[in-house]
Amino acid sequence: MSGSYIKGGSFLIETVEPRKVFTPEDFTDEHKMIAETAANFVAGEVEPKLEELEAQKEGLMRELLEQAAELGLLAADIPEEYGGMELDKISSMLITENIVRGGSFSLGHGAHTGIGSLPIVFFGNRQQKEKYLPALANGEKFAAYALTEPGAGSDALSARTKAVLSEDGKYYILNGTKQFITNAGFADVFVTYAKVDGEKFTAFIVDADTKGVSLGAEEKKLGIKGSSTRSVIFEDAKVPVENVLYEIGKGHVVAFNILNIGRYKLAVGCIGSAKLALENAVKYAKERRQFGQPIASFGLIKDKIGTMAAKIYASESMAYRTGGLIDAMLQNIDMTAEDSGMKTAKGIAEYAVECSINKIHGSEVLDYVADEALQIYGGYGYTQEYPAERIYRDSRINRIFEGTNEINRLIIPGTLLRKAMKGELPLLAAAKKLQEELLTPSMPVEDTSFLGEQKQIVEKAKKIVLLVAGAAARKYGEKLQQQQEVLGRVADLVIETFAMESALLRALKVYEEEGREAAVTKELLAKIYISDAFGKMDLWAREALAAVEEGDALRTVLAALRKLTRHNPVNVIALKRQVADKVIEAEKYMV
Repeated sequence: MSGSYIKGGSFLIETVEPRKVFTPEDFTDEHKMIAETAANFVAGEVEPKLEELEAQKEGLMRELLEQAAELGLLAADIPEEYGGMELDKISSMLITENIVRGGSFSLGHGAHTGIGSLPIVFFGNRQQKEKYLPALANGEKFAAYALTEPGAGSDALSARTKAVLSEDGKYYILNGTKQFITNAGFADVFVTYAKVDGEKFTAFIVDADTKGVSLGAEEKKLGIKGSSTRSVIFEDAKVPVENVLYEIGKGHVVAFNILNIGRYKLAVGCIGSAKLALENAVKYAKERRQFGQPIASFGLIKDKIGTMAAKIYASESMAYRTGGLIDAMLQNIDMTAEDSGMKTAKGIAEYAVECSINKIHGSEVLDYVADEALQIYGGYGYTQEYPAERIYRDSRINRIFEGTNEINRLIIPGTLLRKAMKGELPLLAAAKKLQEELLTPSMPVEDTSFLGEQKQIVEKAKKIVLLVAGAAARKYGEKLQQQQEVLGRVADLVIETFAMESALLRALKVYEEEGREAAVTKELLAKIYISDAFGKMDLWAREALAAVEEGDALRTVLAALRKLTRHNPVNVIALKRQVADKVIEAEKYMV
């Protein structure tokens, strides 16, 4: 990759300028038009059929996807030369965010346009792209991604599906079972994985009508009931050798790069769903009267609404910040080159940490918002008569999809540590410098600028990450990977640091470009989010340090932590009330 770009994970050790961060306020007219197209399609074609979709009416999902294809909603990430629209990643994210209002339809759409088609976009050779991509872009064919097996979920490389070369050398013969495959019931193409000779983990493109390919029954699921989820069974399935995707033994390169994309796109889907849940809950709270007044006027309801809005704001800010980073990275790649797809996937992998951060944060924010929305509905929310019930059930899968949140929590510190050891990210030098700084007496200087105290808190948060991660690395060395509880807390510290900074930078950017009045709601939301998150960071840091140190060493490091966590509290109760009043008036999430 040529040109300059911001290194993945560098936010932990660098001061980021607001003007360099992409935010939703930077959406172009074209971005807004694409978002509106997706939203209008869902409102007009999908929402009226949600009940039929939930009942898995025969052929309905495919029919709706074909209609979406006519509007170009399947072609955003496919190159123009293969019948696609080749849009930027922000456009693709906006389609995803708006499609989720279609409930289970978004699963069919996302599995097809994302993990189903992108392996061919990025890793297919010219012949494979010419054969498959035009049909995947225009809705003639639909794709599914078959990685998970009954005994291989998070540990994908332990897959037991086997591929053996036929005697004539023309086919790989596949045997094995894939499980929980979205779109399996109607897919024409499966991107799947098998071990050549039982050893070399390899990706294959398998046509659904291949002899020896069969499907299990539809899974009976807690949520996302309208999506097709089946097992895919290979029994002596003969796959042409030209359908090997990328290289034999390099299936992990395909799988893991594709998951990075799935993760940040899942985050924006969660944001769209969270906005919908909040919108529904606010409208209901204005209509529902108790004790002679709308429940929207009650303090504890406003507290919920303010918190929900602040969490969505942070998640939205960090997701589109990440999309901006990826688009900037892709500007350095020659898209006409034969290997442009592979370079694109590797470019996105530069932000593997950010992708995992977004996946975790987005899915957990949605779960929180869906839960609180149902609570606002009270007993009615528990019935299928109101939308809160379906959103609540549908939200739960997102913490499992695209690598469980536990796996992603291990990826974050693991990837950062590898970058540090390779010299790609000077985290170790930054940790050492912090040690010296904490030993030097200093008087805190108050920052009286716009969101000045929040700026200082974010900088302290970065130092807390370095303090805790540095202590853990010194204690355990190469055995740190075995300390999953400590790594999980380090990951949480990293996640909240990125979230807080993203919320802050968005508000600062608007303030610098448009003034205080334009930034007032973002200022409130940033203050709320940063206050809530920083309090949790103190607890996680203490738990991790207590697991790493003891005695005098623990007392010393806790004293350093106290220096970093010292701050003036803000009146979040009043701030949340102000935000809630704005959201209630607008009857939707707004900034």
